[in-house]
Amino acid sequence: MSLDPVLLARDLIRKPSVTPIDAGAMDVLQERLAAMGFACRRMKFGDVENLYARRGTASPNLCFAGHTDVVPPGDHHAWRVDPFDAHIDDGVLVGRGAVDMKGGIAAWVAAVDRIGETPGSLSFLITGDEEGVALDGTRKVVALLQEEGERIDHCLVGEPSSVHRLGDTIKIGRRGSLNVWITVTGRQGHVAYPERARNPIPVLIELLDRLKDRHLDRGYPSFPPSNLELTTVDVGNPATNVIPASARARFNIRFNPSWNGERLMDWIRTEARAVESENEGCSVSLEFLHSGDAFLTEPGPFVDLVLGAIEAELGVQADPNTKGGTSDARFIRALCPVLEFGLVGQTMHQIDERVPLEEIHRLSGAYERIIREYFDHFAGRGR
Repeated sequence: MSLDPVLLARDLIRKPSVTPIDAGAMDVLQERLAAMGFACRRMKFGDVENLYARRGTASPNLCFAGHTDVVPPGDHHAWRVDPFDAHIDDGVLVGRGAVDMKGGIAAWVAAVDRIGETPGSLSFLITGDEEGVALDGTRKVVALLQEEGERIDHCLVGEPSSVHRLGDTIKIGRRGSLNVWITVTGRQGHVAYPERARNPIPVLIELLDRLKDRHLDRGYPSFPPSNLELTTVDVGNPATNVIPASARARFNIRFNPSWNGERLMDWIRTEARAVESENEGCSVSLEFLHSGDAFLTEPGPFVDLVLGAIEAELGVQADPNTKGGTSDARFIRALCPVLEFGLVGQTMHQIDERVPLEEIHRLSGAYERIIREYFDHFAGRGR
């Protein structure tokens, strides 16, 4: 009897693996994969559990990537059921991670179970650090696999890429992301004697104006224009008669291949130095978190194969695009061409996250077709 993906999804959801806590979710997956003949290797970095599992030694090696960690459920009382009970209500599975992305993992595992042996290799790259800062997860696993010379020929990430209907969208790339923290330090003083103080707030505003006024680009083929969005401005001053000592702001830039992280950071540093030099008595400090550059998996046999399999299995012509946030595909692209295809993401991260049972089964069927056609096409050919 073949594996029921819904049962596996429920087993995974019942492990409350809120980043970076694993809560046994990786054990559930490892036990299932080991029973299917996969050599499983756990990699722990910091507090984060990761798993790389492979069955077979021959090329090509088709990898499925995903994450067992989930975002916090929020107010448990706002859910109609316990978020980690994996309740089924009228043909719908409700629970944190049902869509993002324990349901997708279960669908791929069930597809592999039905297929059995392949003329190449199948592998899994699963992390417990996708929903967090993503420093001890896929990034480090990829670096270690590269160092060891592990070859992965193509990868499909099971993120919930579909927008309205299963299979209507796949991700062929993602924009890069850069987080920036600005701190302007001045000199505290009494508002009635501004000449004795140095107010950091106008200096911060001037710098933010300079950064926001720049039109970064007009877009890039397959990508929208890059955008800079302020996420917070903080002074933390409870008094009405005190000029504060410092002012802070944070913003994020989502950028297309017109830019890379280093060029953006150089531009921001240049603007900060210019503002600092024009405002004696105030200093500007910067912190950066560059989580990945933009990437694009160019049209070709792998993209065509996935699009064709989705249309044949689901009757949908998928839109290959680069919209949305980031994913761990930004790290995996260092190993091989990578695409994202998974469940409909309408309820991910929401209260009462949910997915119809039929959708999990249909996704598993599409995954099975992709795997079979992949080896029919790529076995003996390479990338």
